[in-house]
Amino acid sequence: MPAGGADVRRWETCGQAWIGVLRHVWAAGEAGMEETGPIIEGPPALFEIASLSWEDPILLEHGDRARLVRRAQERTRRTVRGRYWPRLHDVQGHDQIRWVVDLLRARPWTTSAWISLTIPGEPAEGLPCLTALSFRIHGYRLIMTAMFRAQNVHRGYLAYIPLREVEVGVAEELGLPPGPLRVFVDVPHVHVSDAERVASVLAAVPEPNAA
Repeated sequence: MPAGGADVRRWETCGQAWIGVLRHVWAAGEAGMEETGPIIEGPPALFEIASLSWEDPILLEHGDRARLVRRAQERTRRTVRGRYWPRLHDVQGHDQIRWVVDLLRARPWTTSAWISLTIPGEPAEGLPCLTALSFRIHGYRLIMTAMFRAQNVHRGYLAYIPLREVEVGVAEELGLPPGPLRVFVDVPHVHVSDAERVASVLAAVPEPNAA
């Protein structure tokens, strides 16, 4: 069950967050369009996830199990890099994650440890859905916020778990425990072509406090 104020929803697990964001789009969504076709577009969403794992029982039961298993196996191989690795570690010759670690180590109070994953002038079709990451030390923990310009939340968990690994990596470099993963999605949506599958998932998972 989500907790928190009116602006930030908080979930304990990635599976709970996934269902919550799907329900957010399903309940408040409107007809929209993007480059790949018609979508159901929900209001912007800001939420936190405390625990993320490839073994999440909700994801394994209701998510894309084959992709989850494949991604989990890939992450155990050191030679496999995530899709955002070049934008995090080699943007025009700059390792942005190293810059974040060095900045927070030198100035742990700073609010300036933000990095962009966009490149000025790049073609619109190449613009990543994940556009920025923010890192901050707060309450003796590292807090990371991931900002998406838009996201198909039908399989959003496939992005959240690798992002948790980024947060944990930076936290370990600083000798700090990681806090929750915070996510902001400006245009959360599902494709109309996936609507039947989304409806099936939501029907299978009762709403909090439902009988």
